[in-house]
Amino acid sequence: MFRSISLCLLGALLLGAADTPQKSAFDKPTMEAYVRHLFVLQSHLTVTIGDPKPSAMPGFKEVRVRISQGAQFQEIPLYVSNDGKKIVQGAVYDIASNPFKPELDKLKTQFQPALGTSGAPVAIVLFSDQQCPVCKGEAEMIRKNLIQNYPTQVRLYYKDFPIESLHPWAKSAAMAGRCVFQQKPDAFWEYHDWVYAHQEAITLQNLTDQVLGWAKETKDVDAIKLGACIAGKATQAEVEKEMEEAHALDVTATPTVFINGRRIAGSIEWPALKSIIDYEIEYQKTAKDAGDDCGCELKLDIPGMPQTNVPGVPSGPPPAARKK
Repeated sequence: MFRSISLCLLGALLLGAADTPQKSAFDKPTMEAYVRHLFVLQSHLTVTIGDPKPSAMPGFKEVRVRISQGAQFQEIPLYVSNDGKKIVQGAVYDIASNPFKPELDKLKTQFQPALGTSGAPVAIVLFSDQQCPVCKGEAEMIRKNLIQNYPTQVRLYYKDFPIESLHPWAKSAAMAGRCVFQQKPDAFWEYHDWVYAHQEAITLQNLTDQVLGWAKETKDVDAIKLGACIAGKATQAEVEKEMEEAHALDVTATPTVFINGRRIAGSIEWPALKSIIDYEIEYQKTAKDAGDDCGCELKLDIPGMPQTNVPGVPSGPPPAARKK
């Protein structure tokens, strides 16, 4: 009799266990509830759970969680075990490769405004917003110190990331800057300095007139051609492509710099920036896994096209496709 009761109780427990649903992090409502509790996310914040994708961590899928409020957002990569039971937060590193390789692979520097020596051991990519007051301070710091201290060891690339929700004329200024760059690449940096110097006087309504006034005083820029480029929004797609690249890199604030792929979000003082540059110069003497020739892009030298002669590099027939 007791054996029968025990068997009945065991059967009931097994049936109860079978009826209990197993939670899975791949179930989006379950994952959202868990993440809200984990990070204390209030109801006014929108949480969007992405679809699982292959990851660099064996046995895990990557699930990106987007937390947003209006135009502002932050994305967090989480790694979910294939059975949906375990969640790991953090970056995944491969000891055999540069820890910033994912960022280096996404940073595209061809045809961008640049300063410094091509092929330098340190490549800095700056995402900036020309209406951003903090960006103005960092721009002035970089222009004052960078090339003067590192004439051959650093290559700086400028990329536009106007934050439209905060700065109404930033995107228009970025588009105008690209018009200047298309017409005369060297003049871009004059424009860059002028915009930041006159930031407080510029408005969405007077931006074009102000820019054309600057162009008329600049001997290297044709103001008529510049006006046509601005009016026709000829560079809008280019700026929007830069913005998409920033989003792909999870850039959410300006200024943001990548120093050989190392992300520094927000303002940085010159002593701290110099310390990182010095470290990278020394590290790349043996590592040789970053810098201006870091394998970020594939550049094809086409026979018949003008070739760029780099000082110290013998001229000769164009090489085959190579990483650049």
